[in-house]
Amino acid sequence: MSGLQDLIPPGWVGGFAESNPAFAYPEPDLSSLPMLANMANIAKLDRQQAVLWPEFSWESDPGHPESRCYQMFAPDISRIGYDDEGRVWSIICPQQGVSTASLGTLNVEVSVTGQRGWVDEPARSLAADMTVTGQIWFSPSAKENSLVKWLWNEFVAADHPFPHDKAHAIQVSTFDPGHPEQPIFPLREGESTDFRIPEFARHPDVAWNVANLGVEIGPIASTGDPDADDFNQLVMDLFNLYSGNLLTPGNTLSWNVWFTEPALVNRHEWATHAEVWRKSIDADHGSPDGPGTTARYFDGTPYEPIEGGVEREVEAILEFIKSHL
Repeated sequence: MSGLQDLIPPGWVGGFAESNPAFAYPEPDLSSLPMLANMANIAKLDRQQAVLWPEFSWESDPGHPESRCYQMFAPDISRIGYDDEGRVWSIICPQQGVSTASLGTLNVEVSVTGQRGWVDEPARSLAADMTVTGQIWFSPSAKENSLVKWLWNEFVAADHPFPHDKAHAIQVSTFDPGHPEQPIFPLREGESTDFRIPEFARHPDVAWNVANLGVEIGPIASTGDPDADDFNQLVMDLFNLYSGNLLTPGNTLSWNVWFTEPALVNRHEWATHAEVWRKSIDADHGSPDGPGTTARYFDGTPYEPIEGGVEREVEAILEFIKSHL
């Protein structure tokens, strides 16, 4: 890498990280800052750091550390945005897709619902707090599936909500691990120390800096419609069957976010970036900035859905149709 100053764009002022002694490491306390709506302050953004390597990790068999999987989600969907003083105003969330045998591709997004924090570019440091909601919905390619089309039509005819797009997505609650009463959780510098990390999930030679966070998965939100709730639970069960329990209640989803060097923000591009990316994954289950990786164990062995998963999926869908439709 070139010299530090060569990688810091003009205009950096700094000072926000030092504006309150409580913000400092080793244990930054950001509670004096309000949690901000994530897309409400785009006009205040001056600078950003992109996450080109969003490395997720979770136990595919919860409670069994040897089952831990590692997967890099598609690059450059996630970013942290801040002003010239270093106050964080927006964080763009990661997104991925999972395909099932019968239902086709499902989109999953870890949607940031609130955030606060600071960035110090010269120190290559940051601290933020976040709230997020997991969201699952059918991609357009899945809606070309004859079974999904039939189910959707049946739901519409019976006036039941159906997770056909992000606006009607299945909502998955999250919270600070071990504290279900606390929806706010920390993003802190450095790699996670909660589990060992394989070299293929590390990028110290090319990243500007790295931070980590983790959320415990809670239950899905009720729609108020019992039939829709049962269907959403079926979809979640099948999603977890194929993703290795990525969003299973009680499991902890962790990720190390490896950032590129700071850059100036194009506010219009920022405001439209997530939508453009979402339409791309909707269109072809791909990413405009290249694919992520498949889930792997620590030794690099690919994760494989459990044997008999397709049969279990078909049985579960047929049982739902029999009991509800």
